[in-house]
Amino acid sequence: MRERWTAVARGDEPADLVISGGRVLSVFTGEVFTANIAIADGHVVGVGDYDGPNVFDASGKYLVPGFVDAHCHIESSKLNVDEFARAILPRGTTAVVVDPHELANVLGIRGIEYVLDASDSIPLRVFVTLPSCVPASDFETCWSPLDADALATLVGRDRVIGLAEMMNYPAAAAGDPDVMRKMDLTGHRHVDGHAPGLSGKQLNAYIASGPSSDHECTTLDEALEKRRLGMWIMIREASMIRNLVDLLPLVTGYGTENTMFATDDREAGTLLDEGHINSMVRKAVANGLPVGDAVKLATLNPARFHELYGLGAIAPGYAADLLVFPDLNEFEPEAVFVGGRIVAEQGHALPFPAMEVPGGVVGTIHIKPVSAVDFHLPATSSLVRVVELIPDQVVTRGGIAQVPLRNGNVIADIGNDIVKLAVVERHRASGQVGAGFVRGFGLTRGAFASTVAHDAHNIVVVGVSDDDMALCVNRLAETGGGLVVADGGRVVGELPLEIAGLMSARPAAEVVAGIAALEYDLARMGVTVATPFMYLSFLALSVIPEMRVTDQGLIDVRTFQRVPLQV
Repeated sequence: MRERWTAVARGDEPADLVISGGRVLSVFTGEVFTANIAIADGHVVGVGDYDGPNVFDASGKYLVPGFVDAHCHIESSKLNVDEFARAILPRGTTAVVVDPHELANVLGIRGIEYVLDASDSIPLRVFVTLPSCVPASDFETCWSPLDADALATLVGRDRVIGLAEMMNYPAAAAGDPDVMRKMDLTGHRHVDGHAPGLSGKQLNAYIASGPSSDHECTTLDEALEKRRLGMWIMIREASMIRNLVDLLPLVTGYGTENTMFATDDREAGTLLDEGHINSMVRKAVANGLPVGDAVKLATLNPARFHELYGLGAIAPGYAADLLVFPDLNEFEPEAVFVGGRIVAEQGHALPFPAMEVPGGVVGTIHIKPVSAVDFHLPATSSLVRVVELIPDQVVTRGGIAQVPLRNGNVIADIGNDIVKLAVVERHRASGQVGAGFVRGFGLTRGAFASTVAHDAHNIVVVGVSDDDMALCVNRLAETGGGLVVADGGRVVGELPLEIAGLMSARPAAEVVAGIAALEYDLARMGVTVATPFMYLSFLALSVIPEMRVTDQGLIDVRTFQRVPLQV
């Protein structure tokens, strides 16, 4: 094959396709120059003065490498794998590195296999990092914990490229044998990190154990300390968590080395309304980052970090994944090529077959029916611990508040924006319920719930009314998972997510409309935060500071201890 590439590059044989007249952005120099692109066997083989029988006229347009998302979770879009591809390909993302730990928490190894199988025949390049923490910690109950032996069965499979975010940073820094065995699977060479706020000697120990990247930095100081120590920093811009503007000085002040873009968790609405990696490039340029640097963070750098050699540039030997832009301001591609073939034009993906949903990934909600009594919180004092939301961040604060005490139970205090928060185990019908309080939603009546609850994905429910909380939970068991809102003893809105209780097989526009309708219902019930279901989904994540509630109770992540509700 390379013999032919060299022949085409010399001009001795015709190219399969020539993209002519385009203004090529070099990610190696930051320059823009006019050249024709010769493509053979899905690869760029020549950049310069080329012609051929098949020509795509890009005269005056800008040619940029296809964008690579350094770290994301397809499940967070609530879309099936093929529909996720249809949503992001027209925005210019041609490759994603995914961590399917949401599906793995619900389905075990089968969940990882599902992503690999589902992405076999779509035009989006999907690379998988193996979930390192299923469950995220011992304070969450998942379907089937995955140890090193289980993960080893997938090592060496095509498109499996490393170990995903090592969230159990205390164990990694402590040299825990089980954690080290997982990192041994990649020779401690390609391990993504996840260490929010970690610093000093603990950070050094964590890096020494294996992880070489982090997408959890929220401040410049944190990102700079980690990059000084050799870590690759993934600047994250998700639906809820927005760190790009705060972290841009890391690039403007210290260059593009060891830095890249990642979306992590983007809902379908964000994908359709704002875009994907292209929206990060657009925002970075609008905030003063040179175009060449912004594009490099979205292309060459993530490809190099993940050792996806042959992706991330328009140069001989690289895959012909490239974008055609009318300008370098809006970053809305007119055409998207993957492997030298057009896969999207004018904001729409070209048709490809919809995938069948296998029976093994549905019907995953198994609970004991609950009643209002399951959400009563007996107490002798009204002084309780409270999980406090922080706008636009996945981290929370652990607070203390005085709430009303009635008939030996503490109850919601809507005057101070404090309502109940509970998590119901949903994998084995154990009847286990953990409960506490949360401040920051603005909810004044009713309840809402979801089977999307990172990372173990038990049912998480927030409410003023115990009856409505029970109604939400029982309804989710009936529908096979999803999102639901109840008020005054009736379900007022719902969105089924039949695939593992996490994803829908419906078109993206329908999913977006369903979520928007639920958010409208919640706004009428007092909720003031944007993307309330996204906030809800992280309240059970027991590895993100400071305070969480899981099916096992109230967790202080700062000390990694279960703590009582009552102070």
